[in-house]
Amino acid sequence: MLNEIQDLQEIQQIQENADLLYDEQAVEAALDAMAADINSQLADTNPIVLCVMNGGIVTAGKLLTRLTMQLNIDAINASRYRNQTFGGGIDWILKPRAILQDRTVLIVDDILDEGITLAAIHEYCIQQGARAVYSAVLIDKKLGHDKPIKADFVGLETENRYLFGYGMDYKGYCRNAAGIYACKENS
Repeated sequence: MLNEIQDLQEIQQIQENADLLYDEQAVEAALDAMAADINSQLADTNPIVLCVMNGGIVTAGKLLTRLTMQLNIDAINASRYRNQTFGGGIDWILKPRAILQDRTVLIVDDILDEGITLAAIHEYCIQQGARAVYSAVLIDKKLGHDKPIKADFVGLETENRYLFGYGMDYKGYCRNAAGIYACKENS
């Protein structure tokens, strides 16, 4: 119980001290623009939209109602963070039930950080025989070096800071924040 109280106090302190990078209106406008691009490029492809759990759930949910093509939905969960603030090896928690063979796949995630997880999911889809694989991320974090993959559809870009909100978390919390926030550098 004491650890839980300390965790919640830490989360509250992080939220109170965070910098708002993009408010809800800016994020929703970015989602509108992403959806327009996706609708234009994938109009007749009958894609399977793969939501990357847990972070991609907000982005996927917000995008789905904006997409106008016929599509199927499934989920995948490959995690490097496990409610921590640093990444480790990839842990395959959930693989899609849908058959990816000969299908167009649109992977939807919250953030393209180092790109390791997204690259692994992309490769998994190729190995499963997908005809084409695209990726959409709400945030592309600028790191100053090349990543193993580039997203096809990007909503917003940010500097290299620890982010939360719109699906991104701080130690498993704050995914539901209605904006994109950056932790203070000394957090």
